[in-house]
Amino acid sequence: MSFPSGDLQVYVERVRLRPSAASPRISARHRPLRPARTVFAAFAIAGILGTLLLMLPVARAGPGGASALDALFTATSALCVTGLVTVDTPVYWSGFGQVVILALIQIGGFGVMTFASVVGLAVVRRLSFRSKLRAATEAKSLGLNDVRSLVLGVVRISLVVEATVAVVLTLRFALGYDIALPRAAWLGIFHAVSAFNNAGFALFSDSLTRYATDAWICLPLCAAIVIGGLGFPVIMQLRRHLRVARLWTMNTRLVLFGTGVLLLGGTVFITLVEWRNPQTLGAMAWHDKLLVGFFHSVQTRTAGFNSVDIGAMDSATWLGMNVLMFIGGGPAGTAGGIKVTTFAVLLFIIVTEIRGETAVNVFGKRLSRSVHRQAIAVSLTAVALVVGSTMVLMLVTEFTLDEVLFEVVSAFATVGLSTGITADLPPVGQLVLVPLMFIGRLGPITFASALALRERRRAYELPKERPIIG
Repeated sequence: MSFPSGDLQVYVERVRLRPSAASPRISARHRPLRPARTVFAAFAIAGILGTLLLMLPVARAGPGGASALDALFTATSALCVTGLVTVDTPVYWSGFGQVVILALIQIGGFGVMTFASVVGLAVVRRLSFRSKLRAATEAKSLGLNDVRSLVLGVVRISLVVEATVAVVLTLRFALGYDIALPRAAWLGIFHAVSAFNNAGFALFSDSLTRYATDAWICLPLCAAIVIGGLGFPVIMQLRRHLRVARLWTMNTRLVLFGTGVLLLGGTVFITLVEWRNPQTLGAMAWHDKLLVGFFHSVQTRTAGFNSVDIGAMDSATWLGMNVLMFIGGGPAGTAGGIKVTTFAVLLFIIVTEIRGETAVNVFGKRLSRSVHRQAIAVSLTAVALVVGSTMVLMLVTEFTLDEVLFEVVSAFATVGLSTGITADLPPVGQLVLVPLMFIGRLGPITFASALALRERRRAYELPKERPIIG
């Protein structure tokens, strides 16, 4: 190959400046990253190990080991911090089995919060340099690549909240109910971890029915549930800028506003509908009715404890709780559902269309159109999963639509509340709920992040045309 002297010099300079195929920067850039697959695999492995441990004879209080289905269902429910059970947790499982369940709950809570937060950083890394600077300025929390600090922050916050609530519960169980200190400490630790991770597993056969009017037990659990459901990014920002609201990001504002509205609305709705129900709130004093109503409104944030019989509630209450459970809590937290931010985005889109405006403005800022598409895609996919699973269970069981729908929404939103049909479902019905809990725990996070990370721009646009809507 021959070149004129000038062209040869240009060619040499281009070759010298062109990164080689083995360049670490290029290989890192084009290396296929599959964080979702890694997390799904890790959760699957943890679920399998948990199932095997629960099948050991030492994990069961009675003779012999647990059946494969009961062990699988319980391990999945604990790992996905759901709380649905096919067996009575304090009676069926031994101390060893309860420790395994608690470990799975903690692993599930840590894993989801960390994964969601890391995915958030990954999404930010895909932004333009100017957008990165803007995001970093608004967040004022963690560095864009500081995963180590992020993970340590998740662990630190989780342990502080769990330890604080555990101490309060331990003192209440020991001093208020004369329970031996070792037993009281175990009850306090188990329920504090279960509450913060929004798991809903309880060490009482009636969940928390016996403590329905005890504010010293119900309110600390509610506090842990709400804090865990806010999400790590919101907790970190409140920790740094609690009194400076102008520094809060749109995410923090949406989560706090949505959580407050849904908690208040849920409390009012549940309390009013059940006010005269003799099987739930009817016989209680007015202040106890408010406490129970608030407690169950908090549980729909995907916690799963209950202080009255859910199966005795009015069907209208079930429907309202279905809506609250489906919405769930904040992103990058221990709560499930489609998330408060997703629901809020949909609500603001509707308001914008009603007003005839072209841009969706939220708290003084314009919402990106890509967020519109992501919120719609996540919500419709969730609706399809719930409807499809409900239809399958209706075909294989004799339960009513409202009972089955409540069970399916509770499983998908990883809540754990039940009308009492979980243990009575046939094996095929329970097997439908197992992947539903798994998908409900990891699916919305993974799907939303995939939509954000795989955004592609076409070099051309097709002609516009509008179908008739409505």
